Amino acid sequence: MNGIKNKAVFLDRDGVIIEDKNYIHKIEQVVLIPGAIESLKKLQDNGFLLIIITNQSGVGRGYYPIEDVYTVNKYIEEIFRNGGVQFKKIYIAPEAPDQPSRGRKPSPAFLFDARDEFNIDLANSYMVGDKLIDLECGWNAGVRKSILVRTGYGKKTENEFPDKIKNAVVVDDIGKAADWILGNQD
Repeated sequence: MNGIKNKAVFLDRDGVIIEDKNYIHKIEQVVLIPGAIESLKKLQDNGFLLIIITNQSGVGRGYYPIEDVYTVNKYIEEIFRNGGVQFKKIYIAPEAPDQPSRGRKPSPAFLFDARDEFNIDLANSYMVGDKLIDLECGWNAGVRKSILVRTGYGKKTENEFPDKIKNAVVVDDIGKAADWILGNQD
């Protein structure tokens, strides 16, 4: 290896790239956030690896089996692949909030795993999410910036935690997040 590290954009799934519809577990529930494919393609074309980090507590709560999450993720990957976008990996934390979990956000474990697996420089990478735990996950891993989108739970997060999100970049949606990232490269 030549010592050059990859940069990545870590993405929450529900509320960031697809609409959050409370415990999505069927492909019929998947609705893309407008502009998601185009925005992620721009990031990918500018050298960013795209990695999804998603808490799927519906599994741990017993609402649906993990296989449903795999089916939905495969469908999402296919939609984005048809638009020229490839996710390097999707990390899933299926545990409920009250269950022990290595990877459930705000734990940075999956970002560290991705760093090691894909030779990622976390200090030149970003975390994009719609909840405080997404931002905290990025901060806990030492990413360059955590970005809050106002889609999904983002507006609620912005209103509920103004002091806690002051170190985050707050934008309207994934398109604006991509624009901000690309406009703030060294």
